[in-house]
Amino acid sequence: MSDTNLHEDWLTQDTEGDLAIDAYQDEHNIYILAPVAGVKASDIDVSITDEVVTIRGERKLSEDVPEHKFFAQECYWGPFSRSYVLPMAVESEGAKATLKDGLLKIIIPKDAKVKTRTIAISDK
Repeated sequence: MSDTNLHEDWLTQDTEGDLAIDAYQDEHNIYILAPVAGVKASDIDVSITDEVVTIRGERKLSEDVPEHKFFAQECYWGPFSRSYVLPMAVESEGAKATLKDGLLKIIIPKDAKVKTRTIAISDK
């Protein structure tokens, strides 16, 4: 099979694209960042359980360009998704998401039971 045929097969498959993420924490929250350039907030769905964050969306090509007119087609256009298993319990009902400058930011509060607490030590 030639490289051209491989490329054409890839373009016509009904698959979802992968979404890269960064995940980090501070004392109170877990943060997930995902670059979603070219996607409107209305085209993204974020669902959170106590264990998993799932991001689904679709990147839509705004111009109708016939496939044979492309010199290169490296951008992924179409549906994408990513599920991430959270490393600790969270309070999903307190989660927030924002989209600014093509970056999706999800903030999820940690469950109060897993937050680190410092306690005073009595000398009595």
